[in-house]
Formats: sequence, structure tokens, C-alpha cells
Amino acid sequence: MRSARVWAGLLGVEQAVVEGVEFDPVESVVVARVRVRKGVSRRCPYCRRRCPRYDVGVRRRWRALDLGAVRAVVEADAPRVSCPEHGVVVAAVPWARHGAGHTRAFDATVAFLAVHTARSAVSQLMRIGWRTVGAIVARVWAETGGCEDRYDGLRRIGIDEVSYKKGHRYLTVVVDHDTGRLVWAAPGKSAATLQAFFDLLGPDRAAEITHVSADGADWITTVVRRRCPNAVRCADPFHVVAWASDAVDRVRRQAWNEATGRGAGRRGVAVGAARQLKNTRWALWKNPENLTDAQQAKLAWIAKTHPRLHRAWALKEGLRLVFTLAKTSPPAAIEALNRWIGWARRSRIDIFVDLQRRVVRHHHAIVASIEHGLSNGRIESVNAKIRLITRMAFGFHSPDALIALAMLSLGGHRPQLPRR
Repeated sequence: MRSARVWAGLLGVEQAVVEGVEFDPVESVVVARVRVRKGVSRRCPYCRRRCPRYDVGVRRRWRALDLGAVRAVVEADAPRVSCPEHGVVVAAVPWARHGAGHTRAFDATVAFLAVHTARSAVSQLMRIGWRTVGAIVARVWAETGGCEDRYDGLRRIGIDEVSYKKGHRYLTVVVDHDTGRLVWAAPGKSAATLQAFFDLLGPDRAAEITHVSADGADWITTVVRRRCPNAVRCADPFHVVAWASDAVDRVRRQAWNEATGRGAGRRGVAVGAARQLKNTRWALWKNPENLTDAQQAKLAWIAKTHPRLHRAWALKEGLRLVFTLAKTSPPAAIEALNRWIGWARRSRIDIFVDLQRRVVRHHHAIVASIEHGLSNGRIESVNAKIRLITRMAFGFHSPDALIALAMLSLGGHRPQLPRR
């Protein structure tokens, strides 16, 4: 085999002629001088049309995969061409994406490593900056995501938001319930953000969606009702029970303030009953079957000394029982839900009276969740993985790189190593 072919295979330069290879001792880098084959030269990088040469351009270098412990670069002319549609642009080269400073093999390796390992390890191994890793991941996803219609066949989707950075920075994510794949993500947490997803989906495909699961956020409900008129809206059971858990905690804080004499500008001291109320939060939050002996004893003490707080805990457990029944008997769960609404309305606990109004407002979506057995479990799993990606990368300077990495990891299009 000719040495030129060997070098072309090692460097990952296809449809090119290797004219010479030399070692630069000053920069400690292998430089391969190549030229594009005649059949693929002078191509527009956007439409791939063969165009007349505009000028000779300049000599450029592209970073290739290391040769052992030595860096390698590909050097070639980068003439400009005059495209009738896109104007004067730099001609495309077959071994790299337009505007990139790295070969396709280098990009593919970085994207693969970014999906499977920490971003700092990728940066050190490949000898590139963190921002460069993010730019490469975004570049690979821009090409990968355009190769397949991700919205084809969507029937049941889940919508949620996930925090990715301090300062209330959120991503809105959409997950396919049937495949478990991340379908779409965008920065922001508002109706306008979600509208952008349905604009991409189009009215015809939006009409084909049969089920949408989400928490009780009004901005999600409003957009889904307007853009998916045929979809059944399902409230996530976890979030509904979380409303009750939060209500119990608010009642507990009220009991604490009363026991310490706080309120009306007074600062109380935790003595007597207030001291015993301390650390009751987990006894009230945890499921009864998961309580320790000490927490069970504390719950029994609450039943004797703070009946209002214990009644709030019982209401929380009653609402949780509704979704436990839903797994075996949906009609019984719906009946239990209606009984719970009446119980909360008569509880004489203002916080739970307000909660039952909220449950009544979302009654249709909660019943749909019970009947169809749909929850945001898949979406919460995807959110947890997005948080893990963020932690492994030690944060992201922009949400675009995070979205690209999340789509490559969770969108069903994981990058492959070159020539594998």
C-alpha cells in the first residue's frame, strides 16, 4: 500500500490526496499537506453545487486526531467560490464541516467522549478548551438532528422544566412517552417557549397527539389546550401529591410559630412543645411504611398533642392513597378522589381548603391520569440525567451546548466512534 493512502487513513481525510507529511519540531506537531480531489473540489458548503472559483483564498489547518502522543493537523488551500444561491463562500472540504477547525473524525471522537465521560476529562484528553468541546457537540448535533424527523409519529408526550443553572435558569423539555426519548428542549420556562415547540411541530402533527402529561403549571395547560385540542391532558400524580406534602409543611410551620409564640412582631423560643415539634418534618413527609421507630413515635405524639397537624398529615396520605388505588382499580381511585375533595373542603384547615380548590380546578387532568395510567415518570428520569450531564460538565456557559449534549445522549442518536 502506498504511504499516501496510509496517511489518508490515519488522518481521516477522505476524497483527498496527501501531498506530503512532515514533523514541525517547534510546535511538536505532524503536518499533512493535502489537496481536495478534482471531482469534489470547488463545492458550495451549503448546497454542494460545483461553483466557479472566486479567489485562491488562504492556506488553512484543521486539527486531526493525535498520532500517539503527538498532535496532527491537516493543511490545505481554502479557496472561495461564487455560488449563485449563497454568494461568495469558502469552498467545502470533504474531511471537515464548514466553518470547523477540526476534522470530522476529531469531532466524532469528542462528541462520543462528551456523551460518556466528564467534559473536563474530554478537554484534557483531546487537548482542547471547554468551550471548544461545547462548540463541537453543538456542531455534531446540528448535523445529526437534521438527518431524521424527530417529530414523526409523536402520540403521547410529557412536558416539564428542569433547572440547569443558578439564577432560575430553566430548560423546557418534551419527552416521547412511547420511546422514552428526549424530543425537544429549549431555554426558558414560559408559554412563549412551549409555543416554539408546537410551531416546529405544526398544526397537523399537533392534532395527532393523543395524550399530554405535565404538572399543574398554568402556562403549560394554556398552551396545550390551545395547540393540542384533541389531546387528553394528564396531571402528574407525583406533583399532585407534592402539593399535599407542601401543604402539610405549611401547617407544620404554623404549629411551630404558635408553639414558640412567634408572630405579631415577636420572636419566640423553642421550649416545651415547640422543642418536641422540632425535626418532625420527615415524620410528616415520609410514607408510613418507610418511617423509623423514632419517627413513628413522633407521629403518634403529634396525633395526641396537635390534632390539626395530624389531620393535615392524614389528608396528605389520603391523597397519596388515591394514586395507589389507581394502579389496581381506577374507578375506586376516582371515587376516593371525590371523597377526598369533600373531606378537605370540611377540614377547617385553610391551607387544605385552598388545595382542594386547586385539585378541583385540575380534576379533569387528574382523573385522566388515573384512567390512562400516565405520569411524568419518564420526564423526571430525563431531567435527572440532564442534571447529571450538567454536573459532569461542571456547568455550561450557554444552554445551546447543554441542549446539544442532552439531545445526543438522550435523543436516541448517540454518536459513534469513527470507523467503528
